[in-house]
Amino acid sequence: MKRIIFHIDCNSFFASCEMARDPSLKEKPVVVAGDPKERRGIVLAANYLAKQLGIYTTMPLWEAKKRCPSLVVRKPNFSLYRAISQQMFERLQCVSPILERASIDEGYLDVTEMAPSVHPLILAENIQRDLLETAQIPVSIGIAPNKFLAKMASEIKKPLGITILRKRDVPNVLWPLAVENMHGVGKKTAKKLNALGIVTIGDLAKADETTLQQTLGIYGSRLKEWANGIDHRSVDPEEGEKRKSIGNSTTLPYDVAGKKVLLDVLHQLADSVSKRMKQNKVVSTTVQLTIRYHNFQTITRSKTWDNPFQEAEDIFRYAAYLLQKHWNGEPIRLLGITALDVFDRKEAVKQLDLFHYEEEAKNEALWKTIEQLQKKFGTSVIQRGAECEK
Repeated sequence: MKRIIFHIDCNSFFASCEMARDPSLKEKPVVVAGDPKERRGIVLAANYLAKQLGIYTTMPLWEAKKRCPSLVVRKPNFSLYRAISQQMFERLQCVSPILERASIDEGYLDVTEMAPSVHPLILAENIQRDLLETAQIPVSIGIAPNKFLAKMASEIKKPLGITILRKRDVPNVLWPLAVENMHGVGKKTAKKLNALGIVTIGDLAKADETTLQQTLGIYGSRLKEWANGIDHRSVDPEEGEKRKSIGNSTTLPYDVAGKKVLLDVLHQLADSVSKRMKQNKVVSTTVQLTIRYHNFQTITRSKTWDNPFQEAEDIFRYAAYLLQKHWNGEPIRLLGITALDVFDRKEAVKQLDLFHYEEEAKNEALWKTIEQLQKKFGTSVIQRGAECEK
């Protein structure tokens, strides 16, 4: 039986949440970025009025304000974004219980069972209208027989678009697109594909599978299938719930009371946890340390930090802090590190970019100097290193 899958994708989600909270912003160019009182930071999200003025995500805030002096800047409010996301998914759950949360602002809905009673296009229009009226969030919806095509369809028309993409449409609609525009193909993968002479999605669809596997492993075969409109994955309501925490522990070969040895063990555990977090594309803000003493007494201690983490060094540093604070000095038999309440990295990627605010602020004086020199002597007088690479 052919499935009918919706991919629901919120339009400029963070900025839309800010406009939902403050309706007076709806007719103004709005970005979510750093401290509005300062010029530092980068743009994390922009509404469509701001985008029409040439403002885009990752643009330095000082440049965005230069392009639009009347730009409204809001600091990130992730508790608000999560609350609105929860409201949105609760509404979608009422439409169909076969709902998979892909990230904070997108999800898949299997509406196959509803097809006999309501046309998919009408159902999509109802969902779009309901979310706009109840949550004040505009969404684009892709309708297709599988998840990959539904995801690609939702990208075709924004904002407030509804697009049907059938398998027979793939050669005309998808194959002419650059391969880097395909869902599942990041910058690194695109470079590897380009090196093989694969420039478009059509090239990928017709590529030699053995060559793809040699370059990308089993993932190469999956990408070829997707490029041909084939995707066997089902919408899995439990997918978003499978990874609530990621951890690793080890029983030591002997009871250890030496701090250096214990820190070495934490390093190894942190590396393991970091690798698994990256494989699952998740981050966390909370580290839990488990200590089991030589007498089998076991304690767990945790702490939550402001910024999401995924790197081994961060995990090690936080775990070492907990060890320093809570270890009573007795010999230890087992150590464990767990990243609690992990969440999708896509949700956090914009939060992770907050780490760069301070760095951007330091560089701002440099950018101003470069701009002044270019005005006086021409744009080619000085360039950043990346621009000078051949």
